Amino acid sequence: MTKYVKREMADLNNEGTTQAHYRVKTFGRRTFEEFAEQCTQGSTVTVSDLTAAVSCLTSELAREIGQGYTVTIDGLGTFGGRLGVVTGKELDDFEADSEHRNARSLGFTGVTFRVDKRLVRDINNHCFTLERSGESRLMRSPYSAEERVERARQWLETNKLMHVKDYAALNEMSRTTASLELRRLDSDPTSGITSRGSRSSKVYMLSE
Repeated sequence: MTKYVKREMADLNNEGTTQAHYRVKTFGRRTFEEFAEQCTQGSTVTVSDLTAAVSCLTSELAREIGQGYTVTIDGLGTFGGRLGVVTGKELDDFEADSEHRNARSLGFTGVTFRVDKRLVRDINNHCFTLERSGESRLMRSPYSAEERVERARQWLETNKLMHVKDYAALNEMSRTTASLELRRLDSDPTSGITSRGSRSSKVYMLSE
């Protein structure tokens, strides 16, 4: 029987309500060897045959994506490449005439995947019943919105720079909610809080 957990998600639109999100409760991870054993049961294909075929498939998939193609595998989905900045490199401004430098700063940082609807349909066909296995609620701050901002300002007067984890710990709230709230403060010029950097390196500070 497949089980799921109901999770409370942060108020993304600042409307005073939260959203429910559902995720499958997994029973563990199958190794490829275990998966291959399941795939070859009752057939003339051996685990070695399947391993060799998968190795050939992934090798060719890498070559095709690396040359700029997307690849569709019927019943599975479509794979493509995702570009990003190579670690330690920086891109120039959009308007700068720096084509060659930017090209050297880029590389494949991931793979995009769009699942075939037939696979989703088949998964549902194998899921006979769903059973609720609990729920997970957000950690709510004991401080009001005004108190949280003031506490952050006071903290920044001493520490100068603040990460999302600092704001979350200071105001006893989840990191997801803390991140959303800091973004709103950053976009509000009256909050007295601004930011610099991006993603994991983003920090917040008092506005000058």
